[in-house]
Amino acid sequence: MLKKSFVMNKNCHSAKVTGRRARKVEGAVFFPKPENAVTVAVSSRVLFRTEREQKVFEQKGVEEYLRYQIEHENEPFAPGPAFPFVKALEAVNARLRELYPQSEELFDIVLVTYNHAHVGIRLINTINHHNLFIERFCMTGGSSPIGYLKAWQTNLYLSADANKVREALTEGIAAATMFMPEKMTEVSESQLRVAFDGDAVLFSDESERIFKAHGLDKFFEHEKENEDRLLDHGPLKGFLEALGKLQKKFYAKGQRLDCPIRTYLVTARSAASSGIRALKTLRAWGLEIDEALFLAGAPKGPMLEKIRPHIYFDDQMFHVEGAAEMGTVAAHVPYGIAQKHNSKHNTSAGK
Repeated sequence: MLKKSFVMNKNCHSAKVTGRRARKVEGAVFFPKPENAVTVAVSSRVLFRTEREQKVFEQKGVEEYLRYQIEHENEPFAPGPAFPFVKALEAVNARLRELYPQSEELFDIVLVTYNHAHVGIRLINTINHHNLFIERFCMTGGSSPIGYLKAWQTNLYLSADANKVREALTEGIAAATMFMPEKMTEVSESQLRVAFDGDAVLFSDESERIFKAHGLDKFFEHEKENEDRLLDHGPLKGFLEALGKLQKKFYAKGQRLDCPIRTYLVTARSAASSGIRALKTLRAWGLEIDEALFLAGAPKGPMLEKIRPHIYFDDQMFHVEGAAEMGTVAAHVPYGIAQKHNSKHNTSAGK
């Protein structure tokens, strides 16, 4: 028996059922179990543009903020940096439903917000305005959402709050802080494209620590000596694995060349000097990456501009900012040794 959509914590709410999201079983409406779905939790501040409302909160306090939201609840928010990513997830779901009508192996999107439930009306109005299919809400009224993310068995959490992202990572939840680039490159509406950095994102920060402590030559020496020893997993490895499982559902139907999910490794590692260990690790994990770019320290922004991913994950703000300057929606993964060195002027060999 599947879990009913309305059996959830009192602080979590279910939006209007659309039928295109849910499926009916024995006359009742049900949603995918968390253990079957790939759950992506997105904060309202990255799914939509809420800068004006945030200023009201910061300058006038919570009561005036709530009053403002209620007064403007029929005015939809504009799309934020995570909006194209979420639309792409829904496009993949549409393809999966065509191929596997009864399968629960889908992306399941949860909207997470610190807002009071009163603000939920404006959020639901906005979701309907933009024709999004988001049924699951968590409106925590200022409380931390991390406990709820664990209950949802969240595969990825995207937020504008770096502190909550770090808290999620500490709890073993893949998470990243999203930023709104000054310009946004147009991205595909039919193919989800996700790009990952290597060290401290897909892999652990082991090699990065060698570079920071001993320099580039020692880093190359370390990688050569250990090329047959697998790298440990990083915080986003599980999300790449989840994407891979969905990709294989398309491959099983003969749609490898027309798969609506495409993944990229974009790393500052050199291919000959340190790339082989990364590739051997991915292969040993049973993970396929569609494209691997070893840039040997070259800027990532121009490459990402060509890829046009819906999201790019990196642990160094230097690369996140560089990608954003080129119009790429980049997300910061605050994990590993690089967090002690993060600044716009830092570069890395292993990234």
